[in-house]
Amino acid sequence: MPTVAFATLGCRLNQVDTQFLQGALEARGFRAPRIDEAADVVVVNTCTVTARAEASDRQTIRRLARAHPGARLVVTGCWAQTDPESVAALRGVDLVVGNGDKHRLPDLVDTLLAGGAPARVQVGDVTRLRTIPVMPLARSAARSRAFLKIQEGCGHRCAFCIVPRARGASRSQSPEVVLDQVRGLVEAGHLEVTLTGVDLGSYGADLAPRTSLAALLRAMVEVSGLRWIRLSSLLPAYFTPELVDLVTGSAVIAPHVHIPLQSGSDRVLRRMRRPYTSAMYARLVGRLTGARPDLGLGADVIVGHPGEHDRDFEETVTLVDALPFSYLHVFPYSVRRGTEAAAMVDRVDERTAAGRSRRLRDLAHRKNRAFREALVGTTQEVLILESRDPAGRLVGLTGNYIEVAFTGPDSLMRTLRPVRVTVAGDDETLGELVA
Repeated sequence: MPTVAFATLGCRLNQVDTQFLQGALEARGFRAPRIDEAADVVVVNTCTVTARAEASDRQTIRRLARAHPGARLVVTGCWAQTDPESVAALRGVDLVVGNGDKHRLPDLVDTLLAGGAPARVQVGDVTRLRTIPVMPLARSAARSRAFLKIQEGCGHRCAFCIVPRARGASRSQSPEVVLDQVRGLVEAGHLEVTLTGVDLGSYGADLAPRTSLAALLRAMVEVSGLRWIRLSSLLPAYFTPELVDLVTGSAVIAPHVHIPLQSGSDRVLRRMRRPYTSAMYARLVGRLTGARPDLGLGADVIVGHPGEHDRDFEETVTLVDALPFSYLHVFPYSVRRGTEAAAMVDRVDERTAAGRSRRLRDLAHRKNRAFREALVGTTQEVLILESRDPAGRLVGLTGNYIEVAFTGPDSLMRTLRPVRVTVAGDDETLGELVA
């Protein structure tokens, strides 16, 4: 049985893509060992969202080329799509496959192993794609939580973002395919399904007949055996009244949303070309948390975007401090070649951006701890994950996206159990099983 090992860098969507690639190759008779085990083929799924991400791509590719000298090395993902020449120039790389050609990877790998010589760079024009290929799920995927891509690409043109060049235009998977996949995941033992996409809220706008994320969710909540549907990142404008009602009123939709903020300054938001204002954002959060006080709320924030002055950053700090975030992802701005922001001249120096990042991360840490402390004494239904923490304890994930560690036997893994939260420490949350 031929073997293929995977290394995935970057976002959750890349992890989902790897899962589908693994499933497609397993369907061809491949076995997927761990990345530190011997393999006939090594696939690296790359990221390009920041300069640091690309540096990590290079380091990983070089390390795996040294660790697997006899393997065929295939590089795919967003960096492969946006800069295939640089990827192909790395020593040891046998094949570069773009995002739009990922579905062809099983055929390309078969050709490589059979001694054929496909063109070394297989990167098509991703902007022309209008559909999402249907690919099988990996048999070896974890059984408690599943991640399902229902949308790909993005129609927005944010000034700082390279993702439309890497992923193409917004396109949706048909509701029939999504619901069939969800039923299959539940039958395989998954109790939670997280819906993913580049621009998830645009789901259905490109389909005929046109549909929406809210309509899909209405059908999904009826799937028997599915405990939680979790949503990935959603822009504020996509929260229609119907979607707000579902998020705040359905017991099957996890009480957790991730709404990108990027800046609390309206001036910077305009420079970023973001389709909302800070007041719109705050009003939405107020509606959601007013209806569901236990809601876990996350956001992305970019600091040091070109043109961000001290007063703009202070507006961001003030807004973040005022809203009930349970976590933040804070990123210093990174120049992406070919984006509008890359041509802006009023850059923020690295030292200032780093200081702003530290300050905002400190605030995020305090807000996260306060959110977790509010759970102490409550009993939470948790989905117990497949692996223990470094201290040997079980780990359960609450609906509002808090990991709780507690003692218990392996037999509880991949099940739902009530856990009483007992301690909210600096970096961990502890609990005890409720009989």
